[in-house]
Amino acid sequence: MNKKKETMLNLFEGKEIRSIWDAEKEDYYFSIVDVIGVLTESSDPSHYWRTLKSRMIKEGNETVTNCDTFKLEAKDGKMRNTDMLDTEGIFRLIESIPSKKAEPFKLWLAKLGREKIDEVFDPSKGIDQMIDFYQKKGYSLEWIEARIKAIIERKRLTNVWKDNGISEGVEYAILTNDIYKEWSGMTASEYKTFKGIRKENLRDNMTDLEITITNIGELATREIAKNEKPLGLNENRKVARRGGGVAKKTKDFFEEETGSKVLSQSNLLNYQYSDDIKYIEK
Repeated sequence: MNKKKETMLNLFEGKEIRSIWDAEKEDYYFSIVDVIGVLTESSDPSHYWRTLKSRMIKEGNETVTNCDTFKLEAKDGKMRNTDMLDTEGIFRLIESIPSKKAEPFKLWLAKLGREKIDEVFDPSKGIDQMIDFYQKKGYSLEWIEARIKAIIERKRLTNVWKDNGISEGVEYAILTNDIYKEWSGMTASEYKTFKGIRKENLRDNMTDLEITITNIGELATREIAKNEKPLGLNENRKVARRGGGVAKKTKDFFEEETGSKVLSQSNLLNYQYSDDIKYIEK
């Protein structure tokens, strides 16, 4: 697996935290010693990490077992083995560090946990938070309304998949990729790369045209699957490709009639990722 070497600046008080973007997992791996160096201001973060790791192993903390090692460029310019954790792992690590600088992160995590519990008792809180989030990102209420409707339509499709013996998670992703690949020539992950986004939601960064074609593909897939009731992943993949084919015909016809391209590399980010030319082998 190839991973682009990345540097995330200004993540912790303007200090540099070396990281790697895993395009397949759509997640970051962060340098543990860099995070420890910022949060503890230790003169020897590597020694601090060795001591903390030993303690966590004795306690049976799974964070250590989920730790990966990659070669990263050190301050002396040499490539050295560096212990790294993904986003979830790095937050669990922060919870284990007795540091005043770690407290804001711990409070933030506690706040997130409380909000999730509140949503269990009052689901509308989750919807309110979603609307507030989109508004802060600059989306109009009309756009948000259309987005919520799209989520409901997507749920109708996944309900049909569920009735047809499809499991949530990986199998949903496979079928979604089949739809995207058929009409756009790209999987969802490849589409994100094309648009220059990573963890961001793909639909949130689509143009109106792209959203329309995507909706047609999923709607066609849903109707075919609902009528023909294919069972299992293989049969449903055939239907997903047919649904994507309907979207492709629509896309091709639109482009032929208007002379405009449906696929666009534009996104709605107000920031840009900077890539290094180096690649790291896992």
